[in-house]
Amino acid sequence: MNTGSTNVDDTFRERTVFVAGGTSGINLAIAHGFARRGARVFVMSRSQDKVDAAVAELRGTAAAAAGYAADVRDYAAVEAAITACRDTFGTIDVLVSGAAGNFVSPAAQLSANGFRTVVDIDLVGTFHVCRAAYEHLTRPGASIINISATQAINPMPGQAHVCAAKAGIDALTKVLAIEWGPAGVRVNAIAPGPVDETEGMARLTPTAAHRDRVLQAIPLRRYARLQEIADTAAFLSGPAGANFNGAVLVCDGGQSTLGSGAFAAAWAEAEAAST
Repeated sequence: MNTGSTNVDDTFRERTVFVAGGTSGINLAIAHGFARRGARVFVMSRSQDKVDAAVAELRGTAAAAAGYAADVRDYAAVEAAITACRDTFGTIDVLVSGAAGNFVSPAAQLSANGFRTVVDIDLVGTFHVCRAAYEHLTRPGASIINISATQAINPMPGQAHVCAAKAGIDALTKVLAIEWGPAGVRVNAIAPGPVDETEGMARLTPTAAHRDRVLQAIPLRRYARLQEIADTAAFLSGPAGANFNGAVLVCDGGQSTLGSGAFAAAWAEAEAAST
């Protein structure tokens, strides 16, 4: 992953950023983005090995880095991770909740367990992270960023479970923004569309033909870059984003303005090829 090791600025110096799901993909890129801006970064994910690897990477640029292995579906484990972050760095100034699960399956073949698993990781996990951290964030200037996706607004075949979970994240974000705003805690979300170098897009566009079809449906004719999502997170949590609360920023090159036709067409082609 190209994380860009040169410091951008010191906007988040002396501030602590907690990133749930922060050991890979978009969330690790976000952790690196805050690290480059001088933050202390704390990452959490299920795998201790991945936590250790991410912390080792982040120590190259962050003011300090640490982590904790916990499953977002386990509220007590999330509480323990939040406590570990507080005990290590004293405060939590920015919270990023981005743990997610995804796979492609038509609804008629999707098991109840498969649907529940994605909703539990994405939506229930987001609530767990936000709720467990709330008492540590109740002061003016604190920022929560939930990672959603354009499946929340673009229904896509093979993604019933993800669409439902992400739509829930968007709604949860707005409710928390209303309830927690008076305490000075801003709650926003980022909804990336296709992002290069991610496992999710590798699954949704498994062939060059799939990838080309999706690219042609993006007005900018390119995928988002990991660093662009990281920069958006820093913007929302920094001084320039101080009046954003309850916003869901769509970062998809304009794809959502055209709907999910490219994915639907690619899905139909794949279905036809398999029969």
